[in-house]
Order: sequence, then C-alpha cells, then structure tokens
Amino acid sequence: MTIRLGFQIPNFSYGTSVAEMFPTVIAQAQEAQAAGFDSVFVMDHFYQLPMLGSPDQPMLEAYTALGALASVTRDVLLGTLVTGNTYRNPTLLAKIITTLDVVSGGRAVLGIGTGWYELEHDSLGFEFGTFTERFAKLDEALEILLPMIKGERVSFNGQYYRTEEAFAEPRLRDHIPLMIGGSGEKKTFGLAARFFDHLNIIASFAELPGKIEALARRCDEVDRDPATLETSMLLTAVPDAAMTEDMLPAEMRGRMVVGSPERIAEAVATNVVGAGVDGVILNLPAYVPGSITKVGEALRPVLGL
Repeated sequence: MTIRLGFQIPNFSYGTSVAEMFPTVIAQAQEAQAAGFDSVFVMDHFYQLPMLGSPDQPMLEAYTALGALASVTRDVLLGTLVTGNTYRNPTLLAKIITTLDVVSGGRAVLGIGTGWYELEHDSLGFEFGTFTERFAKLDEALEILLPMIKGERVSFNGQYYRTEEAFAEPRLRDHIPLMIGGSGEKKTFGLAARFFDHLNIIASFAELPGKIEALARRCDEVDRDPATLETSMLLTAVPDAAMTEDMLPAEMRGRMVVGSPERIAEAVATNVVGAGVDGVILNLPAYVPGSITKVGEALRPVLGL
C-alpha cells in the first residue's frame, strides 16, 4: 500500500436532492482517480460532525457507500478515515472489510480508531465508555480482526468481545492494508508502530515535526524501522485564490490551507513534506467540478508522483 495523495469526502451536503447526492459522490471519486489521487476515503459517521455542520445534515453509511464506489472506480484504494471501532463488532467489521476487498478487486484499506463522537453514541445507543475503555476495546478488536483478515479462525474471550472459531470468507488476499488516524503520541502512535501500515496524523503544521519525532520513539520501542510505517496529514484545502489564511478562525489555522492550487502545493511542500511526512489526505469543504483536478495537478510533483 502506498498512500501519498489521498482524497477524503467529509460531507454529503451538496445542496442537491437526495437522488442527486450519490451521483455527486461518484463524480468526486472519479475526478480524484483521473487526477492521480491514489485513494478515496469517506468518514465513518452517522451524523455530521459539529465542526462541519448540524447533526441532521446528510451522512451516508460508510461501507455501503464504499461498496457502491467500488463498482464505479478502478484504481483508487477505498476506505474510511477512519472506522469507529465502537460502532461494529470486530467480527462483523472483518466480514465487511474482506467483502469490500473482494468487490473492489483488492483495493480495500482498513482504517480504524477508537471512536470519539459522544453525541452519536448516546443518540444511537452505542456504548461510549471512557477514553481508557475505548482503547482497551480497540486492543481486543485488533486481536480478532487481524487474524480473521489473514484467514485464521479466531477463538477469543476478552473483557469486551468473545468469539468461537470466527472466520471471514471469501477473502482475496491475506493482508489488507491497515491505517490508524489520530494525534496521540503514546497510545495511537504506539498502536501504529505495533500493528499498522499507515498513520494519518491529525495535527497542525507547527506540530508535525514533533509528531514525527514521537512516532520514531514509538517505533524504536518495538524495534521497527520508522521508514516501514507510512505517514500522512489530514489537510483541508480551499482552492480560492481570493482567500488568505488570516481570514480563517484561529483554531483552523495550521490544519487548513486557502488560496490557489499552487499556494496549497507550496504549503504542503514546506510544512508536510518538509516535516518528514510522506503525504497528504486532502478534503475540500465544497465540491466544484474541476477543483480536485487542479489541486491534484499542483500537488503531484510536490509528493514525487
């Protein structure tokens, strides 16, 4: 797996009818593919996130949408950024991700994290628990998920999950690429070093060098070469030449770039690649046909693509 230039779809509020909504999703995925993006991601949420809109705004179920995208794309990797572990039993998730891998012809990526959106859990009846409990659940889930994906039968009796000879068939391959996302230098980065192929870092530009140093320490603790763990930054871009960073709210600066595609590419070259991060996963708050192509064209040389 190589993810250097990914595209994330962060919302489905396009001002269209429901009937026109998914064709707009398809158009974005196909434009990203044609523009040289290597992967397309959707969020694994049932309600819209508070920083993006109200909870009642449109939100498609992630894996249903990815299965449909598999039939209208051919090259891009497909996954969530990232799956909330608390939303699905790990045996069900193993079945879901192996099915997506089969129907996509080997293009599935398993992105996974602890889950964090408390309102969603409370409203829909998912147990939220404490920060420590959510990480403990993820630890147990990985003990079930990873061997199931490899084709093993898993019997497990933990604090949160129990299985008896659980397996997932059919499978297309023995290893589905694994991604984790977050900013936690101890727990999240520690899990990344132990189990994952890719770490998507949620941080500001200013924080990235320190995050890379922390990740190197976690890799050293488990005797792993950091070069074997891909990294990316989740970056919001607004390709509007009339805007500047000082127009953004203070809390958005450093995680969001506004301006021309060339300005976006310059910021990535200096602040992401320059910090030692391998790539970016980009989202655009609104979709204007052609905008993905323009940003992709500017970013590919910066990322060595």
